[in-house]
This record gives sequence, structure tokens and C-alpha cells, in this order.
Amino acid sequence: MYATIFFTMVCIPFVYGQKEFYNNNKFKQLDEELPTPNVYRTGSGAPGAEYWQQKADYVIEASIDEKLHRLNGKETVTYFNNSPETLTYLWIQLDQNMRATDSDTYKIRQNKLKKGTNINQLAAIDGFPEYDGGHKIQKVTTSDDQDLKYTINKTMMRIDLPTPLKSGENFSFKIDWYYNINDRLLMGGRGGYETFAEDGNTIYTITQWFPRMAVYDDFNGWQHKQFLGNGEFALTFGDYDVKITVPSDHIVASTGELQNPDDILSETEKKRFDEAKKSDKPVVIVTQKEAEKKEKTQASDTKTWHYKAENVRDFAFGSSRKFIWDAMGVDINGKTVMAMSYYPKEANPLYGQYSTEAVAHTLEVYSKYTIDYPYPVAISVEASNGMEYPMICFNYGRPEKDGTYSPRIKYGMISVIIHEVGHNFFPMIINSDERQWTWMDEGLNTFCQYLAEQEWEDGYPSRRGPAENIVPYMKGEKDNITPIMTNSESLKQFGNNAYGKPATALNILRETIMGRELFDYAFKEYAERWAFKHPKPADFYRTMEDASAVDLDWFWRGWFYTTEAVDISIANVTVQDLDSQDPKVEVAKKKAERDNQPKQITTIHNEEIKLETRVDKRPELKDFYNSYDPLDADIEDYDNYKKYQSKLNKKDKEWLASKHFVYQLDFENVGGLVMPIIVELQYADGTSDKKYIPAEIWKMDDKVVSKVFVCEKEVTQFVLDPNRETADVDTENNYYPRKPEVNRFKLYKSGANQPRTYDSGNLNPMQKAKKNKK
Repeated sequence: MYATIFFTMVCIPFVYGQKEFYNNNKFKQLDEELPTPNVYRTGSGAPGAEYWQQKADYVIEASIDEKLHRLNGKETVTYFNNSPETLTYLWIQLDQNMRATDSDTYKIRQNKLKKGTNINQLAAIDGFPEYDGGHKIQKVTTSDDQDLKYTINKTMMRIDLPTPLKSGENFSFKIDWYYNINDRLLMGGRGGYETFAEDGNTIYTITQWFPRMAVYDDFNGWQHKQFLGNGEFALTFGDYDVKITVPSDHIVASTGELQNPDDILSETEKKRFDEAKKSDKPVVIVTQKEAEKKEKTQASDTKTWHYKAENVRDFAFGSSRKFIWDAMGVDINGKTVMAMSYYPKEANPLYGQYSTEAVAHTLEVYSKYTIDYPYPVAISVEASNGMEYPMICFNYGRPEKDGTYSPRIKYGMISVIIHEVGHNFFPMIINSDERQWTWMDEGLNTFCQYLAEQEWEDGYPSRRGPAENIVPYMKGEKDNITPIMTNSESLKQFGNNAYGKPATALNILRETIMGRELFDYAFKEYAERWAFKHPKPADFYRTMEDASAVDLDWFWRGWFYTTEAVDISIANVTVQDLDSQDPKVEVAKKKAERDNQPKQITTIHNEEIKLETRVDKRPELKDFYNSYDPLDADIEDYDNYKKYQSKLNKKDKEWLASKHFVYQLDFENVGGLVMPIIVELQYADGTSDKKYIPAEIWKMDDKVVSKVFVCEKEVTQFVLDPNRETADVDTENNYYPRKPEVNRFKLYKSGANQPRTYDSGNLNPMQKAKKNKK
């Protein structure tokens, strides 16, 4: 009989000399991390031959009760099952339930007591208990009014189908609901209402307002992660037919195209709108004077605005009698798109001057780098916040009451408009899963925002995009940083992680690693492949490589999967003189080197006392070796030189005759993140030369590498990353010889000489200029 022997296998790192060895190569391919290509998503990053996605069409009737601040709605949803699977239930998103008093959002939010805590801050801890938030579902039925069984699990609702929904079939159902609109300035949030104390009027920004289909796809099945507040929205494309009933003096800005302008707009407004279509400058459709008149009267009857939108993933609208409205036509590759802005008088003159121009600029720049903007309108609504939806976004941009503004509010407003309008492309068209990966829409969009800002005016003060701007975050405490590839609800430093770092990474890819031509082609290919589809991170990574023939696995791994920082140091420089083998030349070099050696201290002291040696006293003691110099050339040296010369051609001799300097630079990877080595050689004659070494130099050793430079001129200074293009977190070790960092400081009196911003209560530059003229 054979004995049965059981082995317990434990995977442990191999230890040799107390050092752990494991495969942590920076250039290890991403194959193990990325999903296996299949018929739905290919290895090239393109949609596969059998790619599919669901569709959901909505017919909605909604009304706003201005006295109660309540939205009432009813909808019919037709869901198309394009998947190869049979479905027995559907999942619906009830995002307003994040504001219910029993919401997990409030339960998991950490709180600390602070001095000066006010009543509103205490009320926010439990989600403002007096506010009855959340979707109030009244009924759920089939299209022929038969009750459907449903289960609400926090921000998700499951509808159990009466019969299985097979592949290729569709199912229609109805939902009636209402919810109490939140006071956005008090409670925060992406949407809500703002009431102006001066005139008692309200601006409504209605978002996440209707029960919406969750995404069902080939990657996750149902994407029904709970909505906790940070992770935004995974949504299905469809067609919308929406009727919105509001007070008759309200102007409604909405996703889609207005279907009943004759019932809604005055003849003057329609005429102005037609003029705007052909104008290359904004045309005011509802003037400030007309809006101010409505603010004083406040109609008590209602009107219904009818909008339709095709192939959109969401729907939002704004409504107010305070709205001024302007518009202009934008030519996008032969198609006219209406760029429009809606804003209260409190946002003038800043909004009237810049908003619609910024909308038009965004459409033009983004269309150049991604796809032609496909929708008929793009809208910016001033609502003292920033949030995006198909064809419409809500932004801030209010000057001081005297009409002046600081540069911060001006450029902040232009930037937020570019950013939120830009979201039409990411994720409204290139429809990534925001609930899972915030960076896929915010990061890519922030990168394109940076391109648009830089094309707005020279020296635009972009906040995110330049490599050096991300340095403070990258060199921060690692315990307070998460990799970009982290679920949206688990991100630390949300803005830096999901907006700043990926935008910077893409800018470095474009400007430093790939070059503009390769990057722009691949980035546009990604946008075209995944327009109106649901891309995942692997689809982006693979497409960027597939369309450029650049292996970027090391880059994705370092920048997106780790929290390592860029810190490359010039650890050492070795200078080597070329050996010409000419005895005359080399002897002179050796003697000069010897003569420049420091003297021994005994020799120095002997010279000081003018010591006379015995040989000096007795010359007869001198022999051959007293005049012999071992560095002198002999006949054998000259013979060897003649033989060497005979083997050289004319070009070799000319090269040797010229002056050359040879330097070995040793580079150390201190931060861990491998990057290209960009080194500037500054010469003694005042000129300079920049050398670019691809990141692949680190392939065999990602800790220390060496590179030899042969120069025709003497180098006086070596500088790493001279243009601050790699986000190197420590520039002090970028110089050889070392250059001390200059730390500038200023003494401050308490409360004096502090930075002044538009909201500080101090005069902005425009106000100071006016004051100086008096």
C-alpha cells in the first residue's frame, strides 16, 4: 500500500538574506488586471461583434408646486431587452432617496464637534429631520394599469416582471410619484431650489428627479450600487417625451428641443430666437428688463412646456421667472447647434458677457478632439453651483452687487461652464459608469477642459492639467491618497484623485510621452468607438495603445493603479576625458592632473620654512631618477600611436581632433513612479540642449540607471525636467551640481496682507481701480 501524503501549500515571498523578492516590475503587463477580451469587448479596446446595450424610453408629465416646493410626476417607461439573457426583474434608481431621513448617506457620514457649530450644521447630521425627502412612490403598474409588485431597497427599486422578458422583447410600465424639492443652498446637492430674499422668487434646478432605469450590461449585469452621494450615475440611453407644467411666467431651460414654441413664446421671443440661430454673437431672447418685470408680478396660472430628446441618457431642467435668456448658433461641421444661457439678473454683467461664448467655445474645441457634438442645443444655467446633464448644465458666476468681479470669479465661471458643458461628451455621450469609476468622466473631461481653457486665451490660469499643479497632492501622505482605480465612494481627496491626477496624467501622455499627433489620434479613436456606448477602463487603455502602437501598460499601472510619485534624482555625475592616444597630448593632460593634486600638509609646511633637503645640499647625490619623469612618453608610446593612426580614416581623425567632453549621469528613482528622463545640459558658453530618454530605460532596473553623454562643449549644469512636465515632486535633486532651493518668506501682521478673493469682503481689483480714479 502506498501512504497518502498531504501537503499544505502556502504562497510566501522567497526570502534571501532577509530581502523579499517578488514580481514588482514596473513594466509588468496589465493582462492579469484587465478583463479577458470577448465577443462584446475586444482586445483592441473596440466594441465587439456582438456588443449590445439596453434602451429605455420615457414619456413623462411633471409639474412644480411653487408654494410647496414639490415636484409631482408620472411616467411611462418602455424597456428594451437587447441582451442575450432573459430578465425576470428590472432595477430602477430612486436617487432622491439619498435625501430620505433614514438614508445611509447620513448614517455613514463622519461628524466632529467644532467650535461655533450652528443649528443648520447639527440638522445636517441627520439629514434635516424636518425635511421629508425622498421619492414618494404612489403606484407602479403595467401599461394597462395592472399593479406590479415592487421592492424598494434604499436608492434602488426592483420591479418583478409578470412574465420573463426575453431577449429582443420590450416591456412598458408606469410609475406615479412626487418628492419635496430640497433647499439647495441649505442642504446642498446637485439640484434643488434657491429662493432670493430680495424679491421672493425661486430658481429650480431639477435633477435626479424621476425614477430612472439602472444599467444592465455585459460587464456587471445590473449596476445597482447604492447612491451614497459621491458616485454619480450609470444610465441607459433612450428617447424622452417630457411635459413640464410650471407657473406661466416661468422660463424653462431643458434637455431636448421645445415642441410647442407657439404656445409658450411670445412673437418677440420667437423672432429673437430665429435671429440667434444665424448670429455669431449672443442674441438676448428674454431681456433683464422683461425678467425684472415678471419678478414683481408673479403669475398664479400655469403653462406646460413640451420637450423631446432623442438618444440621451438622462433629462434635467431649470425653471424660473427670473431667467434672462440669450442664444447663438454654432457651426459644428456644417450643423447649427444652439448655444444658450439662462441666468438671473444677479449674474449680470458677467454671465451675459461670457456664458454663451464659453458654451460655443467648448462645443468647438471638444468636437475637434472627440466627436462632432450631435445634439441640437447646449445650455448653461446660472444656479450658483456646477452639475451636468445632456444638453444642459448648471453653473455659478455671480459678480458683486456693483457688477465688478475678481479674476477668480471670472475665470472660475468660465472654467466651470467649459467643464460642465464638456460633460456632454464625457459621460453623456461616451457613457462611462460614474457609479464605479469617477475618473472616466471627470478625469477625461477635466483634461479636455484644460485644452479648451488654453485655447480660450494666452496664459489662462488653469487649475488642473499642468504637471506641476498636481505635485502637492502626489507628494502627500500616502495614508490620505488612493489609486485612481478606486471605486467612486471610496476615494480620498475626491477632486485631486478623480479630476486632477487623471487630467494631469493624460496631459503628460500627450505632451511628453506619446506626442500630440499620436495621442490626439488615439484619444479621438476612443471617443468615436464608444460614442453612445458604455466603455470600461480597459476599453480606454486598450484603445489608446491600439491606435498609437505605444506600450503604455507601465504608465497605466504607475499612474492609475498605485499612489507612487515621480521623483527622479541626478545621483552622481562622472566626468571622463577621451584618450586620444597622442603621447604629446596625453602626457600634458596627466602632468596637469598631477600638478593640480592638493599638496600634502607636510610638504606645505616644509615649503613655508624653506626646508633645504640633503640632496639640495649635496648635488652629487643626484642621479638619473632625480630628473626622470615617469609620465614622459617613450619611443614605444610613439610607435603605438603611429599604428593607431594608421587604422583611422579621415572622419575618425577629424572627430578626434575636435574637443569632446564625456559625462556619465547616474539617475535614481526615489519616488517609485517610472517616467521618461528629461535632462537639460547647460554649457559653459551659455547655450543649452535638452535630451529625452524614454521611460523604457528603467526596464531592467527601476531603481538606478546610468547614461553617458558625449558633448562637444563643456557642461556646467545638468537639470532634470527643466520645464516641469513630469510632476516631479522634489526638484532640489534635479540639479547637478546641486542648486539650493530658494525659500521666500514674508513677515505678516495678524490679519494683514492676506490673499484677497472675490468672496473675502475686501475690494476686488476692479473695485480698487474705480476707487483709484476718484
